[in-house]
Amino acid sequence: MTSTLTNRDTYLAQLLALTSPPATPQLLELRTQAAAYLQEETLPSNKDEEWRFTNLDPLLTQTFAAPDAQLPPVNINGLILPEATNTRIVFVNGIYAPLLSSLANLPAGVFIGNLAAANAAGLEISKYLGKQPGGEEVFTAINTAGINEAAVVWLAPDIAFETPIHLLFITTVDDTAIATQPRALIVLEQRSSATLIQEYLHTSIPVGEAPRNEARPYFNNAVTEVWLGDTAKLNHTRIQDEDITAIHIGKTAVSQSQHSAYTGTSIELGSKLSRHNWEIFQIGAQTETYLNGLTMVNGEQESDTHSTIALTKPHGITDQLHKCIVDDRAHAIFNGKVFVPQAAQQTNAGQLNRNLLLSSTARIDTKPQLEITADNVKCSHGATVSQLEDDEIFYLQSRGLDVETAKILLINAFAVEIIDRIPVASVREKLAVAVKAFKAN
Repeated sequence: MTSTLTNRDTYLAQLLALTSPPATPQLLELRTQAAAYLQEETLPSNKDEEWRFTNLDPLLTQTFAAPDAQLPPVNINGLILPEATNTRIVFVNGIYAPLLSSLANLPAGVFIGNLAAANAAGLEISKYLGKQPGGEEVFTAINTAGINEAAVVWLAPDIAFETPIHLLFITTVDDTAIATQPRALIVLEQRSSATLIQEYLHTSIPVGEAPRNEARPYFNNAVTEVWLGDTAKLNHTRIQDEDITAIHIGKTAVSQSQHSAYTGTSIELGSKLSRHNWEIFQIGAQTETYLNGLTMVNGEQESDTHSTIALTKPHGITDQLHKCIVDDRAHAIFNGKVFVPQAAQQTNAGQLNRNLLLSSTARIDTKPQLEITADNVKCSHGATVSQLEDDEIFYLQSRGLDVETAKILLINAFAVEIIDRIPVASVREKLAVAVKAFKAN
């Protein structure tokens, strides 16, 4: 099934051929527009500035199939968040799984469901779906050109929803290389607030089936659109822990109306190759944006985080901290851009990328950027690259710890600053275990 595909135009056509017919006329129009974009596009290469550090060969050397229309049996007992037992929506291989979801007793004004249910509920989906800026970017357009399903979270005005909402996207790993296009639409109308945990995970062997032959790579091309109305507040945690054979390319696009607040935490753990494009668009004054990121990669993993904060109004506050822990021959990339044009006076923007290299062959490429034309702002940015300090390890040894325990303690101290910003306790506990397991490997 594996072949070398050097013609990016041909490969793009193959990805588009995997899509199923649209479910509604509205989706047909949306998909047609995206397909029109793609007629003028090709897949990016290292010659493109935004992709010059990202090696797409793992994607281009694999042929993918569409997933089966029938849901495979999957056990999610170990994936359920105790804080969100009745606010969970699950998709398996891109297909809505109602029997795995739990959406009982939702209060009036709170909708969690799939695209068909959202349309049946009379929500104005066409007003928001596919309307974020940047929709012509090639991987986003591929997702839109094949859209037939989506997870939808919608809060009516003045709803303060305190229970965390869990979006769970699962891919089964077996001897068929599949490509899926997960989609999510999050709309918080004015003065509403919510906490959202969004996970991209895998399960190796479907329940009741014997182990397959060699596991094949799979490709997830995920897009999430977030719309925040006036004074709305969203705390959003996105966790990517795909199988080590996977290729994951994701986009999170957020539009913020005036006085809204968005806190986003991105955790990148899995995949052979992953990239997350995080795009924030300010469409009203006095917004607050806080971006937190943690990337942990080892072996021969490659993980790329590209973020863009586009400010267009005055009195905005943005603060970004992204950390990378890189071991073995892994490669991490961070490119963060903050645009502060003349109209964005009295902006307060900070950006910092801190990186920890655990081996001499680990690699990090970092490029924090501030583009400022406004003249009354407070802005800063920076990046650091370091290793575990011998004197710190020696100090911990002097307190009775062995070398490996000392290293784990120092790595945990580096990562916990990001993990502690996640508002859901069970998620923090799970990630703390992942940090210890990372070094144990």
